Formats: sequence, structure tokens, C-alpha cells
Amino acid sequence: MSHTPHELAEEFPEHADLLHQLRQSDTHFAKLADDYHALNRAVHRAESDIEPTDDLHLMEMRKDRLALKDQIHSILLQAAVG
Repeated sequence: MSHTPHELAEEFPEHADLLHQLRQSDTHFAKLADDYHALNRAVHRAESDIEPTDDLHLMEMRKDRLALKDQIHSILLQAAVG
């Protein structure tokens, strides 16, 4: 399989250490990150036609991925400031 785009470390390179730290210390953050990772892989498989899906389902998965990314970003910003 090719490189999976949109991984969290790629999306937030300036917070790479904080991503790792929060995954270890915050169970809620770890669950969000795991959910994002699984959904991102599913989107990539659908976009690559490894596991084809209809356009509506792909659009919903992308929306869900974006919502998770927004939550993760918010937590990262709060942790970086405080």
C-alpha cells in the first residue's frame, strides 16, 4: 500500500512531541487519535479503490475525519498554551 496522507504527525508537524505525549497521558485524546487514524486509513483505502465505496459514504467519512481533526487540533492548542 502507498503512503497514507493526512496522518496526524503530517498534519501537525509542529506538535509532533505533544501528539506523542498526549497519546500516552490522555486517554480521551488517545481514543480520538486512534479513531482518526482508523478513519483516515479507511478514507485512503476508499480513495485508492482498495476498498471502493460510493461517493456519499466517502464524503461522510471525510466529514467525520475533519471533525476528529478539529477536536484533536483544539486539544493540541490548549495543551500547547497551558
